[in-house]
Amino acid sequence: MSAEATNPEARSEARPELRRRGRTRLDLRRLGRAALLGPTSRDRLPDAIGHVAEAHRAHHPDADLSILRRAYVLAESSHRGQMRKSGEPYITHPLAVTLILAELGAETTTLTASLLHDTVEDTEVTLDQVREEFGDEVCFIVDGVTKVEKIDYGAAAEPETFRKMLVATGNDVRVMSIKLADRLHNMRTLGVMRPEKQARIAKVTRDVLIPLAERLGVQALKTELEDLVFAILHPEEYEHTRALIAAHAGERDPLPAIAESVRVVLREAGIHAEVLVRPRHFVSVHRISRKRGELRGSDFGRLLILVGENADCYGVLGELHTCFTPVVSEFKDFIAVPKFNLYQSLHTAFATSDGHVAEVIVRTRQMHRVAEAGVVALGNPYATAAATAAATAAATAAAAASGATAGSAEACADPYEERVDPTRPGWLSRLLDWQQSAPDPDTFWSVLRAELAQDREITVFRADGGAPATISLPGGASCIDAAYAQYGEAAHGCIGARVNGRLTSLTSRLSDGDTVQLLLAHDASSGPSADWLEHAHTPAARIAIGSWLKAHPDGAAATTTAAARAPLSVVGARGGGGNAVADLPDATVRLAGCCTPVPPDAVAGFVVRGGAVTVHRVQCAAVAQMRSLGRTSVAVHWRATADCRVTLLAESFGRPHLLADLTEAIAREGVEVVSATVEPPVEQRVRHSYTLQLPDATGLPALMRAMRDVPGVYDVSRA
Repeated sequence: MSAEATNPEARSEARPELRRRGRTRLDLRRLGRAALLGPTSRDRLPDAIGHVAEAHRAHHPDADLSILRRAYVLAESSHRGQMRKSGEPYITHPLAVTLILAELGAETTTLTASLLHDTVEDTEVTLDQVREEFGDEVCFIVDGVTKVEKIDYGAAAEPETFRKMLVATGNDVRVMSIKLADRLHNMRTLGVMRPEKQARIAKVTRDVLIPLAERLGVQALKTELEDLVFAILHPEEYEHTRALIAAHAGERDPLPAIAESVRVVLREAGIHAEVLVRPRHFVSVHRISRKRGELRGSDFGRLLILVGENADCYGVLGELHTCFTPVVSEFKDFIAVPKFNLYQSLHTAFATSDGHVAEVIVRTRQMHRVAEAGVVALGNPYATAAATAAATAAATAAAAASGATAGSAEACADPYEERVDPTRPGWLSRLLDWQQSAPDPDTFWSVLRAELAQDREITVFRADGGAPATISLPGGASCIDAAYAQYGEAAHGCIGARVNGRLTSLTSRLSDGDTVQLLLAHDASSGPSADWLEHAHTPAARIAIGSWLKAHPDGAAATTTAAARAPLSVVGARGGGGNAVADLPDATVRLAGCCTPVPPDAVAGFVVRGGAVTVHRVQCAAVAQMRSLGRTSVAVHWRATADCRVTLLAESFGRPHLLADLTEAIAREGVEVVSATVEPPVEQRVRHSYTLQLPDATGLPALMRAMRDVPGVYDVSRA
């Protein structure tokens, strides 16, 4: 963009304050008349954009080209006298960017904004003038791709420009379409710059623009950007790959013959399909050479099969797997399960009789258009909304003409500002949410790169039935990420989760399609622990956790050192064998702590050192071990008295006052606590062990239910 614009006569004398909001208003009509002087008449397009018009009409035969003509006139007039560093007139840049988008099928509004995308940044044209001449949507898109003033932001200008651009993309994804095409043309002409500047721009392209192109599904731009970055950042590997491709060009390529065989098979099956040989781009060849080592002739390309309907895709797949030997490990169905960037296709591979392996992509022509152009192929995201609004307006006018009351609704002065792009993907919504919590440009820039490095997305379902019903997360996300995506800062009090109905820790990783129920603490003082940061993958979760820990250093220290504390124990004075009696005269009877039998459990006793008899439940593992050692059991029976002693294990999520609440619940049941042990929290979970004296063994089920009803307790069992 402006980095390559030079105008030594005008721009070297321009004061910074004139480049900002206090610009002199230009007479656009005068500029328009000046641009029209020459062989071009008012009723036809200037020759310079004839190729853009042809590409646009190929996708949109009925498009009105008059607005493109007016946009070109303004762009050419305002950029007149400016040169690129390559020596070309600057107008060649917006023309090239517009042609890239036109070939991808962009609609007229996008192309209009593309022609004007550098006017506000590099000339004296203002946003108000763009709005007056071309409307709110074109003005919004042009503003979205305009860089912030470096004089205002200094070193933070680049990250703040991307922040501004991403926020604008959330309202209209066409903003990013123009930015990607702009970067592609600049990368094509990057050779005129110093090597260090080439490397800097290539790294930003690799870390930010290429991942954005992938997420927006614009594969045609992404693949070329990858090759251009590859050539700059890895010149030796690039030259090696280019040599491999050049050597292959001189050899016999087996793919055309394989493609013809596939055409014959599909023709005989009655499937109308177009079979093409699609060469791999440089980065793809490099990746496959690293994966497979020595490359074969069929590795330099793939077969692309285009059909009319979705059902035909599976028909083609059936014929290929019937008539050739399929490579099962290479099959992927992205039609039934599309990628998060709208991509749909069937991927497979088969081996021929002469040993070649051909990789195949099967898709409809509409899928192919979306796969190549991504969001560009979706056109105007507000077209449907605009049609609905027009119909509503017409109905309102008709009602008013018939005397009906139209209501008190008033037209919004600027409805465009109130809209949110209905095609906005989930990852972009997450990005827009967390960027508000990252005011520091360096934090935003580093976290943005980390977020865009996530190349896979999963969808999980909310078990509570709330809206939205699904949560989109990056691959590898944990329950912690889901908690912050659903509850925001309220997730600080999350104490556990159920995944697919089963209780699990917050650090558990989620899989695509999981159902998640998040459990929040009732105590407002609950907060995250420092180890949550090790399991949080989304920027929203990491920023929120980091902010809380910074604001509560004492709470973080207490959580971190919890594992070093010794278990808390409370011991009573009673002991002995309760109401168990052994058939051994004068023997001391003890109830085993490992299984704590109570009436009417079936029990067995064993004589231990000192002559005492230890009583176990017959299901206890210790009984089987004793008998395997040849130990003889002693008969044990229960006295008629109903009291008994039992050890219960309570597992719960950690929270303040939990021990007091559990002890109170036990006391309400009339049960005496003989001893209690509380282990240190592990992943926000706490294990309690209680040895209790019950007045009546029949009250044990009611006691266990009362303990389970204590908030935070999720399981109570006998030891």
